[in-house]
Amino acid sequence: MILTNSLATFGRYCMFMGRVFSAPDKWKVFGRRTINEISALGIGSIPLVLVISIFIGAVITIQMQLNVTSPLIPAYSVGLATRDIVLLEFSNSILCLILAGKVGSNIASEIGTMRVTEQIDALEIMGVNSANYLVLPKIVGFVLFMPVLVILCIGVAMVGGYLVAMFTDLISVSRYEYGLQAMFQEWYVWYGLIKSLVFGFIIASVASFYGYYVKGGALEVGKASTNGVVASSILILLFDVILTKLLLQ
Repeated sequence: MILTNSLATFGRYCMFMGRVFSAPDKWKVFGRRTINEISALGIGSIPLVLVISIFIGAVITIQMQLNVTSPLIPAYSVGLATRDIVLLEFSNSILCLILAGKVGSNIASEIGTMRVTEQIDALEIMGVNSANYLVLPKIVGFVLFMPVLVILCIGVAMVGGYLVAMFTDLISVSRYEYGLQAMFQEWYVWYGLIKSLVFGFIIASVASFYGYYVKGGALEVGKASTNGVVASSILILLFDVILTKLLLQ
């Protein structure tokens, strides 16, 4: 029963994406709406990214220093481990799980409210492809801005660790800086950016799907928002495993 429902939902999602990724009726309107979505979903997420990143960067540095006590491990390994943890997982996977809660619930509740107030039905009556008109700008805008959030997250997390080195005696600033530069692999940055694009698409499309097919009233909008966040989080974790296997083997 669960498998049947899952397959039915997946098929419905694929059909929904087919409607979403059709050519916009008016490209000028699409461009204007995309810019608005970049502002609302992307730029609006910057304060959350800044706060989370600086504290997580600081916590990773403290935890690494407190747990790396062997004299056989060089002191600069704290900065190196902090850098690689941020590049490989936190700046893309963990960040997107957090954004799934903020951005995903925002998208699902917005579209769900339009559905229950019959605004989507009005668009359909006017001959507008409502899925394309409402959803495509959100997906494109959020996916385009995801690399900016990832780069910002990486930089701020490194600063968080730097502040720990500067204002505590756990590790010297010079050793932390040397660790950030030691054995750097450029591919790790690209790896994080590629994953963030996939996760950004999952967040925007899945949340839009659950919001678009809401039936009922305000209570169902809340349920759809929750279901969209849960489904997005599960898919992010699933694709995290798949992409890690494909990109880092």
